[in-house]
Amino acid sequence: MCNGQPTQKPAARESKLQELLDEFRSVVGARQKALDWLLPPLVFLPLQAWLGLAIAAGASLGLALALLIWRALRRKPLRYALVGLAGVAVAISAALISRQAAGFLIPAIISSAFNATLCLVSVAVSRPLVAWTSHIARGWTLEWYWHPQVQPAYTAVTLAWALFFGLRGALQVAAFVSGRSLWLALVSVLGGWPSMILLLVASYLYGTWRLGRLEGPSVEEFEQDEPPPWQGQQRGF
Repeated sequence: MCNGQPTQKPAARESKLQELLDEFRSVVGARQKALDWLLPPLVFLPLQAWLGLAIAAGASLGLALALLIWRALRRKPLRYALVGLAGVAVAISAALISRQAAGFLIPAIISSAFNATLCLVSVAVSRPLVAWTSHIARGWTLEWYWHPQVQPAYTAVTLAWALFFGLRGALQVAAFVSGRSLWLALVSVLGGWPSMILLLVASYLYGTWRLGRLEGPSVEEFEQDEPPPWQGQQRGF
């Protein structure tokens, strides 16, 4: 009993890390796709402080367009580049209309408020948002998510998402009110993909742990209508 334990624990940790990496790649995608979201704000905010709003807007919009063309020439998927271009165009329009760099954050503030509200409403009607996003990403049977020994895990994670979007929105509003370039840059960049990656990792780790504690059926066991006790969902959330 003592002889096997030291070798099992490192192996289990390595297996869990590999599982997390595999899931991250399959759901989030390759790291380079985040460039379409991160680079334009990184260009816009410093240039705005040094060269003015118009030049910064043209440079960041040109960069987003160049990333789209580059992916098209390499025959790469254009979804992330198109969303990145659309997001930058909306943010720049808000900044130009308001005639201040802080306007760049207006779409992000609206998005944070909308997402936080959507999370809370989905929990209130017992159809947590994270369950829907998982269903869309993985294609698992939708009814499985509403099982009484499965749904509480998705409800808890959805409430955590509501808190995350609420706090992010509050920071974005604070940066908008201050109007300081440094705060705008930090909140715009760190409040984007870096914080979303941390949120997804934490959601996966907690979600899989909570599913195990709930001792509900796996997707396959649910589809085959197997009686308890169940083995449960061993991977994925």
